[in-house]
Amino acid sequence: MHTGLKITAFAAALAATFGSAYAVGGVMDPAVAEQGPSHQDGHGAKEAAEKGAGEKSAGEATELPGGLQVSQGGYALDLSTPRVEAGEPAELRFAVVDEDTSRKVTAFRREHDKDLHLIVASSDLTTYRHLHPERAADGTWSTPVELPEAGGYRVFADFTPDVKNAEGITLGADLAVSGDARPEALPEAERTATVDGYEVTLDGALRPGAGSELKLEVEKDGKPVTDLQPYLGAYGHLVALRAGDLAYLHVHPNGEPGDGRTKPGPEVSFTATAPSKGAYRLFLDFRHEGKVRTAAFTVHAGGAAAGEPVPENGESAEHGH
Repeated sequence: MHTGLKITAFAAALAATFGSAYAVGGVMDPAVAEQGPSHQDGHGAKEAAEKGAGEKSAGEATELPGGLQVSQGGYALDLSTPRVEAGEPAELRFAVVDEDTSRKVTAFRREHDKDLHLIVASSDLTTYRHLHPERAADGTWSTPVELPEAGGYRVFADFTPDVKNAEGITLGADLAVSGDARPEALPEAERTATVDGYEVTLDGALRPGAGSELKLEVEKDGKPVTDLQPYLGAYGHLVALRAGDLAYLHVHPNGEPGDGRTKPGPEVSFTATAPSKGAYRLFLDFRHEGKVRTAAFTVHAGGAAAGEPVPENGESAEHGH
């Protein structure tokens, strides 16, 4: 989870045809959401740890963006709950498996107070959950979840194995939600999102293959929020998912609480690189007055809109357990 995220420019299509879910502004319990600014999601492999930093085998292909593969770098995501019912409380159970030994992994490097971060998103990018499951002694993870609408979802496990020279890995697996699926169109591009009485304004643009700064400013009742609360080591965190295949980007602010230069709002700044042209859905988590909220934006990287501000139109995303 690097402060400045870079991911490569190739992607694979998801194998499953996804359905939908739709979202409303939400308030999330502080028990959910957060990753840290220490590794690059979608990168990281046990082979890299064993070979040493910067060393690659002959003919090794450029790595895919995070979350497109269920297996990567010698580790696999074993999702033992591949289907749940729409609108019904359920428990997701899964494990990270060491492919060399076929054993469940129990040793993880702690990143921003958590050993592993779990994200669930609908294929139409209108429902989003950032969860922090609990791990049993045998390496099985579990977390409660309730998803509002039927359709296809993607589960992302973001973690760093606790082995020498390991980098962060994001694995992804498909989750089916049973019921009457009614796909939603991707929300229009917007500059302002409103959630639970807060207004979040986005300044900046994603650019394919080049780092760019994204600034998000938080206001409440027309006044800048200058007392954002640290949330697992940061004043905010940003997840970006590419429309179509849900390629996963995850960045953290340029700065952190206590570094002597980062203020607790109203602005939170990120640096990100889009892996390709196309539409992306951004999810900003921030904490204020003891609650975590999520503001969502649609942005376009490259094409005719490259470098141009996104048009105004607000929307929020549903977030929580």
